[in-house]
Amino acid sequence: MPAQIGRGWHTTTFKWLSIYGVIFSLSFVLLAGFLGWSVTNRMQADSDGLLHWQMYYFESIPNEDMPLAILRRLENERMHVSYFGLFAADGTRIAGDIESLPRALKLDEGGHTLRDQLTVRGELTPAVVRAAGIRRPDGTILVIARDWTSLLHLREVAINALVTGGLFFLFVSIATGLLLSVRQMRRVRDIRRVTQRIAEGDLNQRLPIGGRDELDMLSHLVNHMLDDIERLMTEVKGACDGIAHDLRTPLSRIRMLLGNVTLNAQGNEDAQGLIDAARAETDRLLDRFRAMLRISEIESLKRRGGFASVNLGSLVAELDELYGPLAEERGMRWIVDVAPTDDVHGDRALMFEAFGNILDNAIKFTPQGGQVHVSLSMVSQGPKLVISDTGPGIPEWEREAVLTRFYRADKSRHVPGSGLGLSIVIAVMHIHDFVLRVGPNELSASTGTSMTVECWPHALD
Repeated sequence: MPAQIGRGWHTTTFKWLSIYGVIFSLSFVLLAGFLGWSVTNRMQADSDGLLHWQMYYFESIPNEDMPLAILRRLENERMHVSYFGLFAADGTRIAGDIESLPRALKLDEGGHTLRDQLTVRGELTPAVVRAAGIRRPDGTILVIARDWTSLLHLREVAINALVTGGLFFLFVSIATGLLLSVRQMRRVRDIRRVTQRIAEGDLNQRLPIGGRDELDMLSHLVNHMLDDIERLMTEVKGACDGIAHDLRTPLSRIRMLLGNVTLNAQGNEDAQGLIDAARAETDRLLDRFRAMLRISEIESLKRRGGFASVNLGSLVAELDELYGPLAEERGMRWIVDVAPTDDVHGDRALMFEAFGNILDNAIKFTPQGGQVHVSLSMVSQGPKLVISDTGPGIPEWEREAVLTRFYRADKSRHVPGSGLGLSIVIAVMHIHDFVLRVGPNELSASTGTSMTVECWPHALD
């Protein structure tokens, strides 16, 4: 499960979801910044407009009436968001609720933002104000300010609400995307599982179709292709099996005729030798056809139809009883090491045939006085069977080739055989999802070959 989660971070869906999240976040930051800038500019324009009209109003009042006019204006301030101050040329307060002349304020009649610089009589100092100042013709200084604290608070609330809502919708979108990704990954896993079974030779399988999206379009195309491949494979297999059956019958008749001719050719050594050679070649051809038909029979079996629990220890013991005397008769050293292992799920008869073919090859290619070592052990993944011999060995570049049909290594061409024994083994391995590995002799420093069968499913997760 952790491995599947780890692989989920590398899916295309997650990558697109991450890109979407980054684009959404950047767009949201730009939107929040633009909104804050727009609101601030609008607040500034409205405040500067009010300050301008108030300045225009006070400019029309005579100098001697200014203190009284400011007092009346303060009495009419219900919300008390505007502040007024009239100061002498030296900065002494004359009238208004502004205690002192702000030093940072420029007297250009324009609006300026002041933070913690305005002192108001009898009230808490407003944190942020928009203020304008002007020097009148008589030398006095008029300062008008508007409190921005509540407006900035509203702006902050609006932006916070936007940020909170945006984050909420971002998380909801990501969660929804992940749920959709999980659904897609399940479909991909189903397709992958079916594809793996098709790759293992089960051409009856078809990709699942659950809708009308891109995956279903691809599945339709692949299923149509599989229909054609299965039809062609069936035709080729039928033709090959028919040829094998058709040729096996006349070859059997030829062998019978050669047997009858042998009886009539007694005493003629030349004719007898030719007849014996012809019978030997006929026997080889029959062996090849029998092996080809056996491979076809194994590959056409219903997958896992007759599988059951198989004890490998007892299976190797039976092989020991069958092949041990044969190896000792040929003057070989026969060694069997069997450790307790878990049972495997498989077809016991097919496994016996496959392991027997490997042992038969080991005995066949090991010279007299050599050694065949059979080892059954338990590793972390499952049981492992290693069959090693001290024969001529197989070069590294030939180890894959010897598993193909009819291939005969240069060092083994003098040994009778059809070249199909390991092909039967490979067919059995495919049915069981086991793996056969060919390598150098693992259990001895001598030359030779080790055939390792990993008796656990190698299907991808």
